[in-house]
Amino acid sequence: MRIANLDGRATLIVGERGTEKAIDLATASDGRFGPDLPSVYPAWDDVTRWAATFDPAGFEAAEVDRARLGPPSPAPRQVFAIGLNYDAHAAESGFDRPTDLPPVFTKYVSSFSGPDSEVVLPPGGHVDWEVELVAVIGHWASGIAESEAWAHIAGLTVGQDLSERVSQLRGPAPQFGLGKSFAGFSPQGPWLVTPDEFRHRDDLELGCSLDGEEVQKGRTRDLIFPVAKVIAGLSQTVTLYPGDVVFTGTPAGVGVGREPQRFIQAGEKLDSWIEGIGELHQRFVAADRK
Repeated sequence: MRIANLDGRATLIVGERGTEKAIDLATASDGRFGPDLPSVYPAWDDVTRWAATFDPAGFEAAEVDRARLGPPSPAPRQVFAIGLNYDAHAAESGFDRPTDLPPVFTKYVSSFSGPDSEVVLPPGGHVDWEVELVAVIGHWASGIAESEAWAHIAGLTVGQDLSERVSQLRGPAPQFGLGKSFAGFSPQGPWLVTPDEFRHRDDLELGCSLDGEEVQKGRTRDLIFPVAKVIAGLSQTVTLYPGDVVFTGTPAGVGVGREPQRFIQAGEKLDSWIEGIGELHQRFVAADRK
């Protein structure tokens, strides 16, 4: 199943890649589910059981206007992000490979946007790219084992953990959460894909390009802490709630790790993708253009 946030409404995505169509979930389920996404995740088992027998043939499907898409989980209780979760990225960042749970920080919901967006560059900042596989929680989880973790995941989507490096690293202690939470710094989408849709859910290609130049490319099989281990590890400390969002880490190729360093400039376009899910497209403008 693929489910999207279209104009704030939970929407089923049907059809092949490039020819996707949209069917409103509340309409298709005769009001049983939806209409918004936050109400869908607490009922995830019921939604997926219903969707398994749903026949879209009897419903009018609309064209998908990507400009109207929002993040698949727009109002999570919690947002987690994982750092240094690929060996090459840890090395380019100047850190040793994590041996316990990797660094965990937060991003804030006010930074969320849909898959296609315009992002204002903070004045005096150095904005960097970090393409990431994002997991959305579908079941309450506390103290679960790694073997149980996938059963608690509603699905996967594409995310960018955009990072303003000056404010992130300034001061006596880094401000990861603030430096990564400017408006528009957490684009996600284009939709959520349930784990059963993937042939190899732990081995997906992901990458991004800046103005047509590929800057990141990797595979999720190279995660130091795979998705299930991340979710299980988080649940040992915190309770995970339906709709919670987890950014699982970025592969090598970020701008701050290059020689010379490279950061996003006004007028540039960032395209991100993950195999089996889809793409994000961000354009960047200077603050005085806002």
